[in-house]
Amino acid sequence: MKRNVNIWTDIDKISILIYLLMIFAGWFNIYAAVYDEEHTRIFDISQRYGKQFIWIVAAIVIAILVMIIDSRFYYFFAYPIYGGTLLMLILVLFLGTEINGAKSWFEIGSLNLQPSEFSKVATALALSFYLGSRKRDLTSLTTFLIATGIIMFPALLIAAQPDLGTTVVFLSLFLVMFREGMSPYVFTTGVLLILLFFLSLLVNNTILSVSLILIATMVTWLMTRKTRLAVTGLGIIVAAGIVIYLINYFLIKEMSLNFIILVAVLVSGIAYGIYFFYRKAAGLIIIYLFLAGSLIFVNLVGFSMNTLLKPHQKERVEILLGFKSDPQGTGYNVNQSMISIGSGGFSGKGYLQGTQTKFKFVPAQSTDFIFCTIGEEWGFLGSLVVIGLYLGLLLRLIFLAERQRSDFSRIYGYGVVAVLFIHIVINIGMTIGLVPVIGIPLPFLSYGGSSLWGFTILLFIFLRLDASRTEYLI
Repeated sequence: MKRNVNIWTDIDKISILIYLLMIFAGWFNIYAAVYDEEHTRIFDISQRYGKQFIWIVAAIVIAILVMIIDSRFYYFFAYPIYGGTLLMLILVLFLGTEINGAKSWFEIGSLNLQPSEFSKVATALALSFYLGSRKRDLTSLTTFLIATGIIMFPALLIAAQPDLGTTVVFLSLFLVMFREGMSPYVFTTGVLLILLFFLSLLVNNTILSVSLILIATMVTWLMTRKTRLAVTGLGIIVAAGIVIYLINYFLIKEMSLNFIILVAVLVSGIAYGIYFFYRKAAGLIIIYLFLAGSLIFVNLVGFSMNTLLKPHQKERVEILLGFKSDPQGTGYNVNQSMISIGSGGFSGKGYLQGTQTKFKFVPAQSTDFIFCTIGEEWGFLGSLVVIGLYLGLLLRLIFLAERQRSDFSRIYGYGVVAVLFIHIVINIGMTIGLVPVIGIPLPFLSYGGSSLWGFTILLFIFLRLDASRTEYLI
């Protein structure tokens, strides 16, 4: 039953407390990260810590405004908000200011705004409206493709800037789709593709392709227990491969061995298709499609690494995987970051006492590498407290999402969790050398107005929906 709601009474105060602790902890650590003895006042707006205080005050005002707005506004205007951010993402490609090689910013006087930070909110709202408005069935191909399109459209626009880090964040929303009933086969396929991605970087692609064919052959035998069928299937690929190799050797002369294997598998699909049609072998169709898709993916990874990624991005991946060591070049940030965190020991060097921090050894230490300051000055204990706060917030948001009566609110809540989770894991992973440096901020702690405002809006829309969970959205 609908009842009158006092949002200031019903708002989740635990989440608010964690939020306030995080943003002020971020402010104090930004002060430590860029501390200047000639500008010791923490409110000095000529320095980053002074500007961050302004962003924090503005973020609190934004949070209050988000809470004042009727919760139904976010439901009924989900698509217009989504459309507006898509328009901004298109405009920034033409009218934006290029910073650090990416055309991701609108420069408005002394203020720089990054539309991609707000597009995460809009995409989570649009996905929630689409999936929650009519109880969509994600096992339906149409529903799955439309939901995927809602996620990928802004992601591709951001990739065009190019901003690889933010693009990756959008993929976290597929976790929401899995929670809402997406086929576990699709989710499993996604996990396997991630595994295949790393294997394609670690293992010679020709060896990997041959291994995949042999695995497919073995699975075929295990499913059918027909040795002749499995060997014949393998023989067709080998025969097709020999023919294509000879054509390439005498005529084309430009195809790599790995690409020859891919073409051989695709050509063999004609023979397999005839067998599948007459035998109604649905299981074998899945094996073949997975094999063909895997080989296409392996070739696309190689093409992307050599063609689409910029040289510095490719170097970061190679350094992470151990192919290359460059402690004074591309790997400098990560190397200094790990030294900084490691030097903090168990309890840290003390506030404003970090030598790595004080002498500016780590670039971007107030933004993407803010966790270094925490690790150096507050040590293992301080890092554990920060991670504990994040974990507490994520678990609290999951609890709030599960108690929602509205599908829209629940789905959006999980969208908030997914976006925050991927940011936290990747950012901290960057600072300790577990993931490539792709340049995404640590929620509520990193310096910057756009990211702080974006995360604030993302979180407080959900807290507003939760405060009104006993009301009807429609």
